Order: sequence, then C-alpha cells, then structure tokens
Amino acid sequence: MRFWPLLWGNLKRKKARTAFTLLAIVVAFLLFAYLAAIRVAFAGGVEVAGADRLIVTHKTSIILPLPQSYEKRIAGLDGVELVTHATWFGGIYQQPDRNFQTVLQIPVEPERYLALYPEFLLPPAQRAAWLADREGVVVGRRTAERYGWRIGDRLPIQATIWKKKDGSGIWEFNLVGIYDGAEPGTDTTQFLIRYDYFDEARWWGQGLVGWYVLRIADPRQAAAIASAIDAEFANSPYETKTTTEKALAQTFADQVGDIGAILQAILAAVFFTLLLVTGNTMAQAVRERTAELAVLKTLGFSNGRVVALVLAEACLLTAVGGIAGLGLGLLLVGRGDPTGGLLAAFYVPPRQLVAGIGFVLLLGLASGLLPAVRALRLRIVDALRRS
Repeated sequence: MRFWPLLWGNLKRKKARTAFTLLAIVVAFLLFAYLAAIRVAFAGGVEVAGADRLIVTHKTSIILPLPQSYEKRIAGLDGVELVTHATWFGGIYQQPDRNFQTVLQIPVEPERYLALYPEFLLPPAQRAAWLADREGVVVGRRTAERYGWRIGDRLPIQATIWKKKDGSGIWEFNLVGIYDGAEPGTDTTQFLIRYDYFDEARWWGQGLVGWYVLRIADPRQAAAIASAIDAEFANSPYETKTTTEKALAQTFADQVGDIGAILQAILAAVFFTLLLVTGNTMAQAVRERTAELAVLKTLGFSNGRVVALVLAEACLLTAVGGIAGLGLGLLLVGRGDPTGGLLAAFYVPPRQLVAGIGFVLLLGLASGLLPAVRALRLRIVDALRRS
C-alpha cells in the first residue's frame, strides 16, 4: 500500500492523456455491459428455459394446431409428470402499426400452466381472482409497466385470427393479476388468457390447441421421452415434433442470426483498439520516466519490483476505468430495455459481470507487459546517460 501515492502520482503526471485513456476504457466496458444485456434479450429466454420441460408442436410447423385430445395420451406416457397446452392468440392492443404482436397473448389452462412455470410469481389472491373470472387475464410485470396497466382495468384486444362467434373481432378482458419473475431472465411479457373462455367464445377451431408443454421426471431421459411422444402420433393427421424448451428457444434466437458471434466480433474489435490505446499510454509514461526508473534501481529496487510497479500502474488505470464503465452499464441496463418493455429479458448476467472484471485485469496486464519488459531491461548507466 505504501506505493499507492507513487502510482497515483504517475497517473496524474499527464492529466489530459490519463483522462482520455480512462474515458476510452469507460466507454468500452459500458459497451460490454450493454452488449451482454442485448445478447440475453435476443437469446429469448434460452438461459432460463427449464431443463425438465419439453415442447410438443405440429411436425410441419408450430403455427399448425394440435387436437386437445392429445393431452391425456401424452400424460399417460412413462416419464411425464405434468402436461398442459397453450395457443397463439395473435391480437392487437391499441394501434396496429405500433403494437402488432408486441403483446404475447396465450390462452392457457391457469392452474396447470402456473404449475409448469413456477418461476411465474403470482400472489394467491390474484390467482384466485383469475380462477373465478372467465374473462380474467394475468399479464407479466414488464408488459403491465409498458402500457401502464393496473389490476381492474378492462383491456380490449383486436383479434387478427380468432374472431368471436358473434362475428366481433374485439375481445375484452379483465386484468385480475400481474406476475413477476423469480429470476432476472424470466419472461414477464406474457398476456395469459383462460383457454376455457377462449375455446367457448371463438368462432371456429374448438378443441384445437397450439402446442403442449410438459414436465418430465428425469431430464436425462428427454430424448427418449420425446421420441416416444412422436412415435405415439406417427402416421396420424396431426403428427408431432417434440423438443426441449431450451432447444426450441435457441431455434427462435438463431432465426435472427448468430447474435453471440456478432457481439463477440464487435467486442474483439473494441478491446483490440482499447489495448492499443492503453498500451500506448503506458509506453509513453514509462519512456518519460526512464531516468526515474533508473534512480529507483539505484536506490535498491529490484528488477522484479520495478516491473511490478509498471504492471500495477497499468492495472490501476484499467481498473478505475473498467469498474466505472461496468458500474455505469449496470445502472443504465437496470433502468430498462430501450424498447420500453418489448424485450422479454434485458439484464447483465452475473457470469458476464465476472468476465468483465476478468477483462479489466487482463487488459491491465496486457497493456503494461511491453513497458514492463522495457523497464526490466533498463540499464542504470544507459538511462542516466540518456537523461
């Protein structure tokens, strides 16, 4: 600790140069935090998808329906603990040009759906209100905050697929509950409708569902159970395709491209440039202090201690800028996603934060390595003659 004044003094020697270098480091790690949150958003819940949940869809396409009668047959297979279904509603709230399909409306079986998704936290009173009101809906916290909805609101949804038996395309629902997520990546954008009311009131398609969600007893048997389900309905008018929830979520994420590879390429370019900037700053700082380093060696500082001082100075510079950048990034990401609540998840995962701190240390060591080698090879006589 006794060398901290020396380190700070060296950094303050050229204040403008140090300030601009710090600013570059802050911006780079702010970008790192934001890109980590964007990667989570585009992953579409891959990281928090249940390892013990399988999704059963129509073999041809997820947009094609399946018979509701499949539910009992799936539940009777070995290894299946619980099964329910969900359906795509595809309605519009308010302005079609701005809010088309931005509210994920899904008719579900309330009790079973909540049992399969325990990460959806709904207060008991609101759960009871949902079971008591056939026109009741439960929405995620992010969607409720996005539109300013409150419990008790009457919400009109304009149907694009499922019109009512009376020919009307307007469905009205009572907001009876708002659920939160048990984990940061939990999808809190859904708009959950009661399937019994939806199935009874729609003009056509009674007895059809969109897909099935089931929980299995042993995630290690996922492939075998998936094969058994698909074999059960092979050669039928409604053949199925069963996959893990995580695999399905990854499929949707991959439709927009390999976001992870794109972000890694951006970060690699940013950090390479930052390494050049920081390394140049440290190289100039050491070059300007050639005589001082020689004096330190004259006073008895070993080569190892001189090298440690140079590396410590580089690490201190990157630590101040890196921690400030990560902190600012966490603060901005914590204020919400830039779409105003459209993204299902927008946060910096803890492991990415740890990786960011690791990059801070790595950047400090890398940028100080060449100047440290220069200081190590410095000969006292040559340095004093040069000064």
